[in-house]
Amino acid sequence: MNILTTTDELAAFCDRAKDHPYVTVDTEFLRERTYYSKLCLVQLAIPGEGDDTAVLIDPLAKDISLAPLIELMRNTAVIKVFHAARQDVEIFYVDHGVIPEPLFDTQVAAMVCGFGEQVGYETLVRKIAKQSLDKTSRFTDWSHRPLSKAQKSYAVADVTHLRQIYTFLAAKLEQTGRTRWVSEELATLTDPETYTSRPEEAWQRVKTRTNSPRFLAIVRELAAFRENHAQVNNVPRTRVFKDDALVELASTKPATMEDLGKSRLLLREARRGVIAEGILSAVKAGVECPQDKLPEPDRSRDTLQVNPALADLLRVLLKAKTESSGVASKLIAPAAELDMIAAGERDVPALRGWRREVFGEDALRLCDGKIALAAKGQSVKVIEL
Repeated sequence: MNILTTTDELAAFCDRAKDHPYVTVDTEFLRERTYYSKLCLVQLAIPGEGDDTAVLIDPLAKDISLAPLIELMRNTAVIKVFHAARQDVEIFYVDHGVIPEPLFDTQVAAMVCGFGEQVGYETLVRKIAKQSLDKTSRFTDWSHRPLSKAQKSYAVADVTHLRQIYTFLAAKLEQTGRTRWVSEELATLTDPETYTSRPEEAWQRVKTRTNSPRFLAIVRELAAFRENHAQVNNVPRTRVFKDDALVELASTKPATMEDLGKSRLLLREARRGVIAEGILSAVKAGVECPQDKLPEPDRSRDTLQVNPALADLLRVLLKAKTESSGVASKLIAPAAELDMIAAGERDVPALRGWRREVFGEDALRLCDGKIALAAKGQSVKVIEL
C-alpha cells in the first residue's frame, strides 16, 4: 500500500491527478475529544487500474506539507468526488480555507437516482460495484502509527470503489437529465456559511420548552459562552456543559458559586474555575439584558393555520411523486414543508428549483383545486379537474 509521507511524493501524485477529469477523495479523522476535527489520513484515487492509482496521505508525518493537495482541491479542472462530503469539506475549509470545487457527492447523487434516503457507501459498493466491504476498522484510532494492514485496506477501499460508483451515477444523471438537480443540492456544501459557527447564534440549536424572551436571553448568553470556550480551547461543547444542563441553568439562574453547586446536571469540572465564572457571567448578562435586546422567539409555526386534510393530500401526492421519480421523499420535501404549503406558505424549498418540477407544480395545483388524486391499483394517479 502506497503511503505518502513527504511533500515531494504528494506533489508528484497531485501532478498526475491534474491530468484526469476527476479524483476520488476521503478522509479519516478524530473528533471525539476536540471541537475541530483532527485530520489523520487522506485517501486519493485517480481513474485507472493498478496499485499506483490510489494513495494514502499521512498528514501527521513530520516531513509533509499538504500544500500540493490544497492546490489540487482548488483546481477547477478536476472534479473532486466524495461520499457524504460535509465533514470532509469542513476539514479542508477550517484547516486550509479551501472548499474543493467542482464537487460531486455520491450520497446526494444516489438519493436523486433512486437509492433511498441517506444511502451509505457500503450499500452503493454492494449494489453498484458488486463488492463487499470490511468495516471492522471504521472506528479505530486513525492517529496511531503505524497503521495496520486492515486500516490501510479499509481506507483505500473508500476511494477505489468510489470511482465506479461515481461513473455509474454521473452517467445515470446525464441520461435522466438530473445533473442540474445534484448541482443545486451541492450549493449548500460549497457555501462557506455551512461551515461557519458563530457563538452568538448557537442558542438557536438548543431545544427548550418555553419561548419566554427573558429565558431565551439567558440561553443565548450561556450557549454563546459555551461555543466560544469550546472553540478557543478546542474541546467538544458537551465537555463544557450539555444542553440539558444549559436549560437547567437558564431556569435556576444561579448567581453565586454556591448556587452553581446545587445544579443536578452540571459536570463537576464546570462547577469551578473559568467555566463556572463564565456561566455566572452569562446568566447575569441574560438576566440584565435590556428589554429591546431580548431575543425574539420563532413563532412562525405557532401562527400556521394548517389545513389538515390538505396536508394529508400533499403527503399522498409526495408519495406518488417519490415512487414515479425514484427520488427520496425527504430530499424533495420534509413533513414540515408540507404543513407550510398546506397553510398557504409559498416561500418553501419544495416549491423552488428542481423540486418544483418534480413535486411543487402539482402541489400548488392540488392546493388550488386544479387536480385531484385517485387510487389505481397499488399506485396513486393525478387527475385533471
